[in-house]
Amino acid sequence: MAPYWVESIGLLAGILGIIAWFPQIREVWVHKKHEGISLPTFGLIIIALILWLIYGFLIGSPALILANISALLVILAVVVGVVRLRT
Repeated sequence: MAPYWVESIGLLAGILGIIAWFPQIREVWVHKKHEGISLPTFGLIIIALILWLIYGFLIGSPALILANISALLVILAVVVGVVRLRT
């Protein structure tokens, strides 16, 4: 496992990455806007996050694990919202 300060940098990066998705979630869930959102692109992002999550488990990085689980949740919130709006 990486030193505490290295994991802290990874955790901060993960938190900022998650916060960056909040405006998109708001657009989909509050304003009901889904134009321009590509579900295939989000599918690739989900696959990439799952692979990063597996990598995090393999190297024992709590920052990678927590950041990727959290990112998956916010991405899934966007995807679920878009699918609901389009059906």
